[in-house]
Amino acid sequence: MESKNNKNRNVKKRKSKVNLKCIKSSYIFKNIYNILNKKKSLEIVKYNKNMQKRLNLNIKDYKEYSETMTPIEIEIITNNKKFGKFININEKEKLYYHIYLNDNKVERKNKYLINKKDKIGKIKIIIDYQVKSFEKLFEECECIESINFKKFYRTNINNMNSMFSKCSFIKELYFSNFNTQNVTNMNSMFKGCLSLEELNLSNLNTANVIDMSNMFSECSLLKKLNLSNFNTVKVIDMSWMFSLCSSLEELNVSNFNTKNVENMFGMFLKCSSIKELNISNFKTDNLTDMGYMFAYCLSLEKVNISNFNTKNVRNMSYMFAGCTSLKDLNISNFNTTKVINMCHMFSECSFKELNISNFNMKNVNNTSYMFDGCSSLEKLNLPKFNFQNEIKMDFMFSYCSSLKDLNLSNFNDNNINYALGIFSGCSDELKIKIISKNKKMKKLISFIR
Repeated sequence: MESKNNKNRNVKKRKSKVNLKCIKSSYIFKNIYNILNKKKSLEIVKYNKNMQKRLNLNIKDYKEYSETMTPIEIEIITNNKKFGKFININEKEKLYYHIYLNDNKVERKNKYLINKKDKIGKIKIIIDYQVKSFEKLFEECECIESINFKKFYRTNINNMNSMFSKCSFIKELYFSNFNTQNVTNMNSMFKGCLSLEELNLSNLNTANVIDMSNMFSECSLLKKLNLSNFNTVKVIDMSWMFSLCSSLEELNVSNFNTKNVENMFGMFLKCSSIKELNISNFKTDNLTDMGYMFAYCLSLEKVNISNFNTKNVRNMSYMFAGCTSLKDLNISNFNTTKVINMCHMFSECSFKELNISNFNMKNVNNTSYMFDGCSSLEKLNLPKFNFQNEIKMDFMFSYCSSLKDLNLSNFNDNNINYALGIFSGCSDELKIKIISKNKKMKKLISFIR
């Protein structure tokens, strides 16, 4: 009898040690997420109120947990004049997509296509929590006119590469519920959205994005783009990011943290309507490629890049080519010791004077067309014009018709391979002046090499 009583006491003691109310809700939440990650278990957590009460689940934690596991709901309005596919789904993930055309669930085989006979105005897509990537989800879906993300609580989506790329007839995108907190890839996300005139990205979380290359490329009707909320601290690639945004007049990138960016090739290429760019806060310590960065920004009048650190840059080709409205440019601090390519760097620019006396050309192997068509340029000082590698210089100063003063005092022609037409279109007065100061230039001016 006594031994039985002792056993009961021991059981009571053991039970008293496990006090569920003392366990923190965050601990329970974490364990439910990691251990009970099955549909049946989720239903128990979701619907069994007694279990919630027993485990002392925090309502806020439970709501957050349950919402992350809910399906994403997308509503699409179609363009009646266009037919074809309206979504791209990976074969392995078809099971997790539920398609409704005009509120009717689709059972037919060609459920991802709209035919001419169909009279479909609205499409509803529900996506289960197993899907983690939206790569190329709507790429080249020309029949879409509007996309609205009605429910998007989940945090497990990590890839949006080319998500809306080449949706050339899309006019509206609604992102108020868009959750991108774990997305790492936004490469070409809106590329080629030719009909998009407005884009509100104020709720976009970019804290973990690494790749933004081509993100807004070819959005030719966008006039304004406010990216003041963008967190770019982890971004490595910004190449072609705004290229061919020919209608873009206002672009707010003043808060961009670019300390980890390595590539800005063609970043603002052919942004022909922008007059001013505020990029004075850009950190470029890790940047290796600036080719075509501002090329053919025809309306650009002001850009402050005096703080740019170019110590690791290897490519500056076409960097300011075709910037016909740019009258003043301070690049006196540029470090060019690692630069290899400078072809077309300033071609067709309108400077009267350009201070590049600090340019170190020792590793450059191509300066072809570097100042071609700079018809307003009157003075140029190149005292470090001394090449250590074989170099191509075709048409370097061609059609610099106003050039009167050119300092090539340390010119070394030993490694020059090509120099065809280097001074074609320049005044005879300049040619005579150069020859009188540097006999080595006679070969080049005579087009002999």
